Amino acid sequence: MPHYFQRASYRFGPGNLSSTIKTLIWANVTAFILTTLAPSLAIFFGLSPVAVLEHLWIWQPVTYMFLHGSLFHILFNMLALWMFGTELERLWGTKFFVKYYFITGIGAAATTLVGALLPFEFASQMYYSITIGASGAVYGLLLAYALYYPNRPIYMYLLFPIPAKYFVMIIGGIAFLSSINDTQSGVAHVTHLGGLIIGYLYLNQGRSGGLSGELKYHYLKWKIDRMKKKFDVHQGGQGGKWDKHIH
Repeated sequence: MPHYFQRASYRFGPGNLSSTIKTLIWANVTAFILTTLAPSLAIFFGLSPVAVLEHLWIWQPVTYMFLHGSLFHILFNMLALWMFGTELERLWGTKFFVKYYFITGIGAAATTLVGALLPFEFASQMYYSITIGASGAVYGLLLAYALYYPNRPIYMYLLFPIPAKYFVMIIGGIAFLSSINDTQSGVAHVTHLGGLIIGYLYLNQGRSGGLSGELKYHYLKWKIDRMKKKFDVHQGGQGGKWDKHIH
């Protein structure tokens, strides 16, 4: 009896690169090569609050996303762009994916600019520093991935599988605490946190009316709970009588 052997197929990651993600990666790689050859370009195209706010270098909230400070920096961000961006682009379509990518990246830059104006010690350091990297947009992608695929495992340090929803909570907590306490590491924690926040607000806007819808929901919920307490409405049992307590 003949035996038929089928070659086993193995696949790493979400699949082939789309033309959109491939273009984004090539743009980042090209910018990395240019800034490696001419490091002074980072001064002109990186995100510097003092340059944006005082000298109106308004292109920086966009161009900083394509610059990276080291080989590890760009490898990590481009790997994350491929791993999470590929599935999100399939889910959303190219147009929405590109829009979301730039909104979270630019929104993270806006968060950095606002953070640099706060009356804290770390803010004064941010004001004169230069931020580079696609991490703000990548953190936005991570947030979206966790919202749409909350139980998908993400391997922390490539070893420990953690559901996406908990992974984002962990990195969000780290970004928040580090933005306050870790001001000397050179890592743009505020920018990372901004990518998460802007991503959440933007996606929530599409689903429930945005921040205003969220606030309205919580206000109505508070009002209903207050009315329940006022009239002491209980479900079932003797406590359900309306004439028990009316203040």
